[in-house]
Amino acid sequence: MAEQALHVDVAICGAGPVGLALAALMARRGVEPGRIALVDAKALGQAISDPRSIALSWGSRMLLEDVGAWPAVQSAATAIHQIHVSRRGHLGRSVMDRAEHQLDALGYVARYGDVVDALSRACERVGVQVLRPARVAALHEDRDGVVLELDDERTLHAKVAVQAEGGVFGAQAERPQRRDYVQTAVIARVTASQPIPHRAFERFTDEGPLALLPQDGADGHQYALVWCVHPERAQQLLDLGEPEFLRRLGEAFGERLGTFTHASTRAAFPLGLNADPRFSARTVAIGNAAQTLHPVAGQGLNLGLRDAAVLARLLARGIDQDGGTADALARFAEERARDRGAIIRTTDAMARVFANTGPLQAVLGLALAALDTVKPARMLLAELMMFGRR
Repeated sequence: MAEQALHVDVAICGAGPVGLALAALMARRGVEPGRIALVDAKALGQAISDPRSIALSWGSRMLLEDVGAWPAVQSAATAIHQIHVSRRGHLGRSVMDRAEHQLDALGYVARYGDVVDALSRACERVGVQVLRPARVAALHEDRDGVVLELDDERTLHAKVAVQAEGGVFGAQAERPQRRDYVQTAVIARVTASQPIPHRAFERFTDEGPLALLPQDGADGHQYALVWCVHPERAQQLLDLGEPEFLRRLGEAFGERLGTFTHASTRAAFPLGLNADPRFSARTVAIGNAAQTLHPVAGQGLNLGLRDAAVLARLLARGIDQDGGTADALARFAEERARDRGAIIRTTDAMARVFANTGPLQAVLGLALAALDTVKPARMLLAELMMFGRR
């Protein structure tokens, strides 16, 4: 292919939910869609077929509504009305309920591919260009802008480049703020004999949290399972036959849902914190590319979507001003510092402190019981998970 030079104002590396949301939100705020380009290594069909389950907060629903992507996501999503939090082997639990917040739901569970599909359609409607499949082979920055060399011999010139493709912890370069939790998440979809519609569970064990998120399918009530265990145990769980896997899941979770009756194909990925808030005058990272989190409380994507919302607003204001790009990125880092810091500290503490043994765990169990009886504290935690630090 002969070399082609394309010129835009904003080049977004990564057309997952965060990158697509940024593009759609910028167009919504008045940036000419032709001045925005997304680059992604996956073909659209490959991205849409991704079956992973993701948790969307109420705040993320509001963002998706803003760009017209929510109706399509909602039709395939399962609402969470309650979140039940407990510590295995200890008294004490807490329940968060949508009624306390006067909302339709605390959050939703959807397929990753369905969210990508809805946001891709939103970008297509307004005319944002997506270059896929294509990889960024090299990026050069100078005082006038950035140049992205793609692996298909095209060259993309932009005023600013946004890194929105983070990958998973085990495949990332080490960033300044990093912690290996020595945990691996085993994921699957499971069914239970006594499901409780619209109730999510976060169950802390000695090895890490075990989450069950309601996700209805064609066969009725199902749960998206995220079971965090030591790496060697994760491999054992992957190797088990289905009946034995379900039995061990029942031992770890308990009998609140009766017995587990079916599990889909299982997969696993390593868990860690890997964050870097740095930026330059022409480049910035958002979402997983800026902060990869432990999946406890399902905050990674929601934090990334809030990144996209703030960056879209600031770039829409500053992209045409002299020095506006550098100012917008500096302002972005300042505005996002509190929310990013609060979510990183909260998820890091939950992942580490609860995944231990010893007398402290009895105290933590009592803390959950106290949280259930102190409404302001419970509501504050729920609002942090739904809307971030405001």
